[in-house]
Amino acid sequence: MIRPAIRLAAFLLLAGAAGAQPARYEIDPDHFSVGFLVDHLGFAKVLGMFRGAKGSYAFDEQSGALSDVRIVVDAASVDTGNRRRDRHVAGADFLNSGEFREIVFTGATAKRTGERTFTVEGQLEMLGKRQPLALEVTWNKSGKYGLPGADAYAMGVSARGSLKRSAFGMTYGVANGWVGDAVDLIVEFEAKRK
Repeated sequence: MIRPAIRLAAFLLLAGAAGAQPARYEIDPDHFSVGFLVDHLGFAKVLGMFRGAKGSYAFDEQSGALSDVRIVVDAASVDTGNRRRDRHVAGADFLNSGEFREIVFTGATAKRTGERTFTVEGQLEMLGKRQPLALEVTWNKSGKYGLPGADAYAMGVSARGSLKRSAFGMTYGVANGWVGDAVDLIVEFEAKRK
């Protein structure tokens, strides 16, 4: 009599776990860095950032299922530490932020590559064009902040990727070697569970 009850309870628990929905996470704009590195004349790489970005995704800690990734970057918020260069990068030769204000990355699903690593095969939309982009993602930590007045449950993530500017029609400085075609992406954030 007890064994069937135990089996039924175990079945209900497993069925509930299988039907559980992944939690939604919203990236905290105060702890969100989207950066890039691009070669300048072969001497060194320029490090730049975007000051305006937002994003969200779904994640199930138990199964490690990561999905529905969406990151939106304000192209006009580019900051390379030099105002004149920033105006040029935000302008028509590069990001053309007057016409294409947002840079959007979307990834429907992710492949788990390790205990805390994933590859998100997604799409990057920039300058009116969509191209495949893979982000290598590391799940750094999850838990409550533990700071006074901050009891949110958060997740910390690091992601890296690379793209060719020319794939989006951004060819300024490529042929003459002034500005590299390859761009390394650096994404760091903390996201709060909803």
